[in-house]
Amino acid sequence: MRRILSILFGRKALILYFRLILGVMFIYAGAVKIIDPDGFAQSIYNYHLLPGWMINIFAVMLPWIEVVAGISIVFGIWLQGGALIISGLLLMFVCALGISLARGLDISCGCFTTNPVRDPINWLYMVRDSALLFMSGLVLFFDNNS
Repeated sequence: MRRILSILFGRKALILYFRLILGVMFIYAGAVKIIDPDGFAQSIYNYHLLPGWMINIFAVMLPWIEVVAGISIVFGIWLQGGALIISGLLLMFVCALGISLARGLDISCGCFTTNPVRDPINWLYMVRDSALLFMSGLVLFFDNNS
């Protein structure tokens, strides 16, 4: 019984849960954006952080990077690379949210939907993305399956 509990609630299990949570979230978020690149481009534009010529490039490439990195950490294929990419993306998202919130922008997050009137940014998103960044850091530095 003790061994079963150790497997279910030990450090390795916790890292595996984090991998699954992050991976599934990034696969889903990327897929939503792949389906509607125009809507995602509008979400990126609304942040007013990138020059115009970079918006469409980001709108097309970023979702595929999210999906590939998500698949990577779910299946443990190039796990360290996938975890590093997800950590970098989450750091970028936290910064973009923080800058936009500090500037008082009332915009859609663009995280899990490309609808410009749904999912408005707020400080709880900073907390969520910071927690996800912490989780991805743990996967990056403490997953021994790579």
